[in-house]
Amino acid sequence: MTSLITGAGLVGTSYAREAIAQGDPVVFYDVRPDANYINVKLDGAAYEAVQGDLRDLPALVTAMQRHQPDIVVHTAGLIGNSVSSPVYTGMQINVQGTINVLEAARLTGVKRFIHVSTYGVYDRRSEAGGTIPENYPRAGEGNPYSASKVANEHIAEAYATYYGFELVFVRPSNVFGYNHFRGGSGGGMTVHSLVEAGLTGEPLVVPAIRGRAFEYVYGKDLGRLIRRAAGIPLSGVTAFNGGNGFITTFEELADAVRTVLPDLKVTVTPSEGPVPSATTPLDISNAKALLDWQPEYSVPEAFADYVAEMRRAEGR
Repeated sequence: MTSLITGAGLVGTSYAREAIAQGDPVVFYDVRPDANYINVKLDGAAYEAVQGDLRDLPALVTAMQRHQPDIVVHTAGLIGNSVSSPVYTGMQINVQGTINVLEAARLTGVKRFIHVSTYGVYDRRSEAGGTIPENYPRAGEGNPYSASKVANEHIAEAYATYYGFELVFVRPSNVFGYNHFRGGSGGGMTVHSLVEAGLTGEPLVVPAIRGRAFEYVYGKDLGRLIRRAAGIPLSGVTAFNGGNGFITTFEELADAVRTVLPDLKVTVTPSEGPVPSATTPLDISNAKALLDWQPEYSVPEAFADYVAEMRRAEGR
């Protein structure tokens, strides 16, 4: 079962690691595939990579014709504030890019399309306690990134309904893991800065907007979820939340880093106004029931693995 994975970052390589462990070939399609990073994440396992832009439909079609994937796992795109710089370009990459991947999959007969979306598709402005299931209203959070993801989901559903292929949405919480910040993730940058400060012992000052509470999921746990979603019998459109099931405050996050790097010293700058934090975790019962999945890494265990991987990669 060959997988073509758009994006060779944390999420794409975490899925690839699981696929390769089960003996299946993987092909990355990435605008700038980083061989060193991929080799670290895959422990040197064999893979193929195609350099290409999401906005280049002919290149996507050529890649799929050549490699004949059974599954497309779409992880590529801009993250967070990078979608806003400027919005037009961000939407060209995220929305038109996704349309191109869907169209290439249609033209080449791909049977299953896994779209890695985000918790940001949910309208958290109307949180009412409890947990957030997959049928929660999708209206985004009023920013270009979440708007692009909501649009992508509706477009993908239209493709799946009209052309009949299997479609899976995976909606992760705040994903973290080695080098996730490189893709533009604000949460990834915050986590990276904590780890870096813990390694160097230098005091870290974090702006209040980065000191918010979030729900997290470790990259390797998310990779397992996506892989399981790739392998089970499905029809139509299915969605899975991927989180650890609880909200982690910034103080708890820093304490988890200190279990591995006790020299971490961090302060959060005072806020001039209210700083919105997540208050409601994702409901992950669907992934537990249908995929027999739940996170294997606690937050401290995830940081132990993160730091070990970082040290191996960078010789620190």
